[in-house]
Amino acid sequence: MANPYFIQQGMHFLEKLSRHNERDWFHAHKSDYEDFVRLPALKFIEDIENDLAHISPHFLAVAKKVGGSLMRVHRDVRFSKDKSPYKTNIGIQFRHEVGKDVHAPGFYLHVEPGECFVGVGIWRPDSTALSKIRDAITERDSVWLSAINNKTFKQNFEISGESLKTAPRGYDKAHPLIEDLKRKDFIAIARMQDKTVLSKNIKQHVIKKFGQADEYMQFLCKALMLRY
Repeated sequence: MANPYFIQQGMHFLEKLSRHNERDWFHAHKSDYEDFVRLPALKFIEDIENDLAHISPHFLAVAKKVGGSLMRVHRDVRFSKDKSPYKTNIGIQFRHEVGKDVHAPGFYLHVEPGECFVGVGIWRPDSTALSKIRDAITERDSVWLSAINNKTFKQNFEISGESLKTAPRGYDKAHPLIEDLKRKDFIAIARMQDKTVLSKNIKQHVIKKFGQADEYMQFLCKALMLRY
């Protein structure tokens, strides 16, 4: 049987990084980051590529240290009050082939001690994409309801993210799907225990979760006129 991708040493590194989120500490332990975090994550991305293509060939698994599916460890602190320089998780996003950043539709894996999950959907779409999704919900409401109420999807995923406090401009506040139309994010999360992430069958588990969101992802891609 194959070895696990994510290992306890990697979790320990992330735990220590959360307590010592400083450049000097990170550079002193950079070899641990490479051996226990980055290299296992890149191997996972490389090995999941063919499985992901069976779900949709239009989402990419790119095993590169920079500019691929593995999200950078450095935080963008320009507009944040929190100036901690490093992320304390492993973030892996398999974006749609047309996407250039995290705002594109994607499948996602988040590895963080005590906070592991699989994610699907689109986080903080721009105004044009957001309008297209909202219009698709109003125009194809039965398809949307079928996607979010799919028994397997609903049992495993929770739709998450931020919402407007009031109805978006141009949409009837009395619309029966107004709570969905108010969403600013269209992401869904399936939480996992750490032991699942550290197990030898994590790749199969992640692919299974991605497949359970098939109808939801198809809806979003069609709304944005993207191939699925």
